[in-house]
Amino acid sequence: MSTLFDPTDFRIVPARTFEELKIGEIFRAPSRTLTDAHASAFQTVSCDNHPIHYDVQYAKRYGHRAPVVHGLQVLAFTAPGATLLPHTFGDVFVAFLELSCEFLVEVHAGDTLFPALEIVELKPLGDKGTVGTKVTVHNQRGDLVLSGRHKYLLRTSNR
Repeated sequence: MSTLFDPTDFRIVPARTFEELKIGEIFRAPSRTLTDAHASAFQTVSCDNHPIHYDVQYAKRYGHRAPVVHGLQVLAFTAPGATLLPHTFGDVFVAFLELSCEFLVEVHAGDTLFPALEIVELKPLGDKGTVGTKVTVHNQRGDLVLSGRHKYLLRTSNR
């Protein structure tokens, strides 16, 4: 007895069309507690060897309670793939177009981060459309440590 295998039956969430997305929808990523090992790994990958990121005495000398986690590492927590957003986009996804952010509160090893992406703009452009999201990262104290925006290009169902 043979059954047909269909990989689309293995989607994490049902894919939706551009027209089915709604402003105000929020896609959260699981919280993650940063460790010294995470910071060291990012330092290795980024080649950013500024002592503010690893030297306790240097950081304290310049008014920080501990080495500061790389801002780009905090920004990486807003990667859409850490949420269900790209799975929701499914096959209509074309490109990640742009991003911007502000770093509002420094982050240290031991902080737990809570990222979220909220759809704030849906702009149809013929057979394509852009999705704008507001991205936020809060720490365990409820401080907003990063605020920014992402923009994605999707195909619309008006092919």
